[in-house]
Amino acid sequence: MRHPSDSPSWKLVDHRWPDFASEPRNLRLAISADGPRQPGNDIDVYLAPLLDDLKMLWDVGVECYDVHQQEVFTLRVVLLWTINDFPAYGNLSGCVVKGYFACPICGEDTFSHRLKHGKKNSYTGHRRFLPCNHPFRKQKKAFNGKQEFSSPPQPLSGEEILRKIDVISNSWGKNKNSRGKLNVNTTNCWKKKSIFFDLEYWKYLHVRHSLDVMHIEKNVCESIIGTLLNIPGKTKDGLNSRLDLLEMGLRCELGPRFESNRTYLPPACYTLSKVEKKVFCQTLSQLKVPEGYCSNMRNLVSMEDLKLYGLKSHDYHTLMQQLLPMSLRSLLPKHVRHAICRLSFFFNALCSKVVDVSALDKLQNDLVVTLCLLEKYFPPSFFDIMLHLTVHLVREVRLCGPVYLRWMYPFERFMKVLKGYVRNRNRPEGCIAECYIAEEAIEFCTEYLSNVDAIGIPISANIDQKVGAPIPGGQVVTIDSNLWLHAHHYVLENTTIVQPYIEEHMEWLKLKNPRQSKRQKWLQDEHLRTFTYWLRKKIEAAIGNNEPISETLKWIAHGPSHYVSKYHGYVINGCRYHTKERDDLRATQNSGVSIVASTMQIASAKDQNPVFGELCFYGIITEIWDLDYTMFRIPVFKCDWVDNKNGIKVDDLGFTLVDFSKIAHKSDPFILASQAKQVFYVQDQLDPRWSVVLSTPQKDFLDMEGGEDFVDNSIEHHPFIGALPQIEAFDVMDDSDATCMRGDCEGIWIENKSSM
Repeated sequence: MRHPSDSPSWKLVDHRWPDFASEPRNLRLAISADGPRQPGNDIDVYLAPLLDDLKMLWDVGVECYDVHQQEVFTLRVVLLWTINDFPAYGNLSGCVVKGYFACPICGEDTFSHRLKHGKKNSYTGHRRFLPCNHPFRKQKKAFNGKQEFSSPPQPLSGEEILRKIDVISNSWGKNKNSRGKLNVNTTNCWKKKSIFFDLEYWKYLHVRHSLDVMHIEKNVCESIIGTLLNIPGKTKDGLNSRLDLLEMGLRCELGPRFESNRTYLPPACYTLSKVEKKVFCQTLSQLKVPEGYCSNMRNLVSMEDLKLYGLKSHDYHTLMQQLLPMSLRSLLPKHVRHAICRLSFFFNALCSKVVDVSALDKLQNDLVVTLCLLEKYFPPSFFDIMLHLTVHLVREVRLCGPVYLRWMYPFERFMKVLKGYVRNRNRPEGCIAECYIAEEAIEFCTEYLSNVDAIGIPISANIDQKVGAPIPGGQVVTIDSNLWLHAHHYVLENTTIVQPYIEEHMEWLKLKNPRQSKRQKWLQDEHLRTFTYWLRKKIEAAIGNNEPISETLKWIAHGPSHYVSKYHGYVINGCRYHTKERDDLRATQNSGVSIVASTMQIASAKDQNPVFGELCFYGIITEIWDLDYTMFRIPVFKCDWVDNKNGIKVDDLGFTLVDFSKIAHKSDPFILASQAKQVFYVQDQLDPRWSVVLSTPQKDFLDMEGGEDFVDNSIEHHPFIGALPQIEAFDVMDDSDATCMRGDCEGIWIENKSSM
């Protein structure tokens, strides 16, 4: 699946209402509403005019003019789902989002336990989602002291929900007399009848309110980091958590030990020592990432307090997707580290732009096992409703399509734009409406004016740079003839119109040297040495004979000028690339590149018949050249490439590590700028000689020169960086709590309130 149009929710509308589906110009909408502020549950009063419009757009429609077809047609609209954070989810749907029945999917079958000392609900019981014969179901001590044989709850359909809430009589307002009595005959899970059920089609939809992955991922990551670093107010561990463990009769060795002035909490398996906290924070503080990847982590890490401050939702996103597993590579016991990495890899796979439907069952099963592993290691207080909601995210991907079209990131960004429209705080709605209309009118006019950019959100400096453009500040230099030959030869080898001549030259070499050409290595070396001159003479002869030769082939065979423009930076394919020299002076890292190329694989120095295969190469840009072929220019990157034999390895989590002290391919240092894929490197915690390779989000861009008005370039937002860590057999079969405590670090000391 690449789009909601591939999902069952979209196809349900097509199947159930074929008259609506017969008009492809009809619209399918989603509503985004932010929470949790007022009007709260009374939001239905404000939504009433909108619902009137939605009913009219569904039943009757409105007349619209199609400029392309030059005709008037009736436009109809269907509302597929709402997109909002969890508090607003409850306000719009009318369901309870806290307490014993906080999960809107599980409903009355929500598994929750009230923590006596923490005074909050814990949402565990994820063993219900395991296969019936899974060993975890029969274990007691490692979980909540009971075996689990119940089946997973089945989500209610819209029609079943409507039958339950039909008995509720809504009563709006917040006056004191009606507080606590707003709605009559409420059920355990439902506090009102949502106004959206007034829509004829609402009860038939598979998913009416979409869970927001942005806020869920942010809250889960915040809980993990807060617990690992023991950040006050954000940690899920503490005195009350340990007392709740004693109350439940679980992991009693983690119980607090009271002294006269302070209390000692023994180190749990997830407790970081002070040295490990320093390593974790130092890894993030020294991190240099590509421009636009995330905030400057150096400004968010306090090495004095060993805490993280001021992270935004997107910073938590990058942490959860890539940086957290990388930062924990050498920290924590292996079983805890692998459990956290499994959760990170789940979010990484979940956020893919292209969904493999056949892999969703495995993704769901792996997540359930991961949640069960976390139940074995972390306290019940760690399992808030946000962590539990992850078990339902795969279901919504299956029914609604890719996550990136249903999360709050674009709407949160647009909220900032709308807030900027407000000039009169007494009339915010009017300010927003007037400014929006004025901006829309001006943007419409700019389409009829040349060389004028539309106002609003600034255009990215890297957008639509498919062809590429250098960063100003270059200089023209004369290059060595040997480097000139290698750069020109690489351009020829990677130009489509030259490929027939490459094959012809190879055949010519074999005929001319039948004995030596049997050795593949000699043939490649001779081809490199002679092809440039041979092609130039070949094209000159063809032109002399008046044979049809394209302008591109004529100039590319002639070769570039020996005077080359060198730059410190280049923007292409939506990415900004810098040389290593420029990166050393900046807080960002834009010099890392990788490329998958077909190359000769030689077994030894005596191997005369190597084989060809595809390998991934990692390097750092040292120089950026703009080769001048008179009628056009071709940018190339000169790089230092890591030796694939001795300078690259893969760890047990699937991370690739490189050693830049082992440089190879010095005779072939060039790649086309258009071929480069941006990566960045993070120094390894265990061995500073090695660096961990991390990928960057690949940008989408429109091919404005192509025949298509729209090109679907769905690229992974964050490529899946490694294989899912396997569960140790000990973790599966062991029913003890022997792995819940660390013996290699000190616990946590808490000052008693009476002594403060």
